[in-house]
Amino acid sequence: MAKDFSRMEDSNRSSNPSIHEVSNPARRTLLRGAAATAFLAPLAGLGGCASLVGGAPLLGFKSVPVGTADAITVPEGYVAQVIAPWGDPVGLSGENPAFKFDGSNSAAEQEAQMGMHHDGIHFYAQDGSASGLLVMNHEYVDYGLLFKDGSATWSADKVRKAQAAHGVSVIEVEQKDGRWSVVTPSPWARRITARTPMAIGGPAAGHALMKTAADPAGRKVLGTLNNCGSGRTPWGTYLTCEENFVNYFSGPDAPDAHQKRWGLKKGDGGYRWAEHDERFDAARHPNELNRFGWVVEIDPSNPSSTPVKRTALGRAAHEGATVALTKSGRAVVYMGEDSRFEYIYKFVSRDAVKPGGAAANATLLDHGTLHVARFDADGKGRWLPLVHGQGPLTAANGFADQGEVLIKSRQASDLLGATKMDRPEWIDVDAQGWVYCTLTNNSNRGGKDQPGLDAANPRANNTMGAIIRWKDDGDHDGLSLAWNHFVLAGDPANTRPEAQGNVKGDAFGCPDGLWTDARGVLWIQTDMSTSAMGKGDLARLGHNQMLAADVRTGEIRRFLVGPAGCEITGATGTPDGRTMFINIQHPGESPSELSDPANPRRISNWPDQRADGRPRSATVVIRKADGGVIGT
Repeated sequence: MAKDFSRMEDSNRSSNPSIHEVSNPARRTLLRGAAATAFLAPLAGLGGCASLVGGAPLLGFKSVPVGTADAITVPEGYVAQVIAPWGDPVGLSGENPAFKFDGSNSAAEQEAQMGMHHDGIHFYAQDGSASGLLVMNHEYVDYGLLFKDGSATWSADKVRKAQAAHGVSVIEVEQKDGRWSVVTPSPWARRITARTPMAIGGPAAGHALMKTAADPAGRKVLGTLNNCGSGRTPWGTYLTCEENFVNYFSGPDAPDAHQKRWGLKKGDGGYRWAEHDERFDAARHPNELNRFGWVVEIDPSNPSSTPVKRTALGRAAHEGATVALTKSGRAVVYMGEDSRFEYIYKFVSRDAVKPGGAAANATLLDHGTLHVARFDADGKGRWLPLVHGQGPLTAANGFADQGEVLIKSRQASDLLGATKMDRPEWIDVDAQGWVYCTLTNNSNRGGKDQPGLDAANPRANNTMGAIIRWKDDGDHDGLSLAWNHFVLAGDPANTRPEAQGNVKGDAFGCPDGLWTDARGVLWIQTDMSTSAMGKGDLARLGHNQMLAADVRTGEIRRFLVGPAGCEITGATGTPDGRTMFINIQHPGESPSELSDPANPRRISNWPDQRADGRPRSATVVIRKADGGVIGT
């Protein structure tokens, strides 16, 4: 989600060390040649490190230049096709309302259409690489595009339509003669919105802090919202992550300490849902806030299944949930929290994954241990368990039980001494066991009430971001880790040293989305805020882009540039590697983040380019013209 950096949530006032206080890029960055050999030697016991040096190049395409066109740019020999834009029918049986380019679709029609602002996406093959299900998030909405008159004449119907444009879409897609299309109708088509009934699973289910007047048992909730990054489980389900949920709630005059730690303020973030949906009034229903900020599990192969909020994975402004397996078959879920100075988490399941798909593993993510990361200055670190009764996580410190530890994951992590990070977002794992995490930026570094700068903290006013990586000791469930920086993003032509970075290849800033394909290419997507794009440190970087990295050599090439005002997000592909799906989010977004309903095409008219059109988030299908494997 693009953000005005000056208004981002920043509620961590703990005295925990930040990543900058323990980081020395001269030692922590991916090194090469003789220096690389010396650096990797102490990590040899972790396995797989030797693969970082040598090997044939993975990248066979010619880089595309920085761009500012209102179009998609891909390398020579590649083609890009747009499918499933916001407002197109998802393919529900008997329900196929067409998109109205003047923004006049009703709430009921939006409930049967693709949601707004596409984000995390995964492909579930049905017929090999020829057809399957695409499941994707819809993070937030722009009232200047969603309605004919924007937020004027505010009403309950507008709230309902806004809620219907959030959530998740499940669509069936198929390929014929090299082109992909959405199958309509489809028995798997589904829309999950901010009003869809959901169950609450795990230790926080039924907890006193989860109970409301509408749900006195604390085990059911309506909807999911601000769904950002996502994950795919080995048993075939989809994990959708609730990120900036606090913006939807209208806070009381004086939020309490718990509410402040989650960024709640008087009023809301401009969504105005509380005016017509009382549950978003945190002054009247304070526990409703606790029912958001979770990872939600969805079974796309069962359209009648109930989504479940998995509270054992902890509560956070979740950016994503990436699943790895231990050698013993247990599931490990890595998660970042996209807020300034927040944390990186991993959950380790108690039980191994069972054969039999979603049904056999229906409660796997309800039992296990959540951990938070501490990165130490010596290049090592620890995973700190968030377990009630261990260390400071006691009733005396405000944690009555395990459910409360998970509801208050931030407060528990504060007490454990976790490392405050610079907006940890997407996470992915490569074949060697390295876990990569984008740290998008943090322009508050050294700001009021935050850690100061010193010799070990050279990235003052971190506008460019970085990608950190680590290996857990022995296996993904290990409690110790070794870490370094894979790359410090930046522009070598920048006059400010802190913004130059050390990219080996094409310059970029603000890394966000990550995906490792079957060949081992690390795909990097950027999210430069529209309020900062083309200015200051970002002046020479053009529009947001997608790049490919050979993790063995550190080489990075620009693969795609997006249209005006957009973010590049979400990446997945077919099993044969010959089709890639990505999402273009919020094309046309203005620096104020809200479009002018009287002039919706002021910044972008992608993808339709109609005289009466408006910009629409959409999925882009990328293929090689010769039918080859993507990236070669």
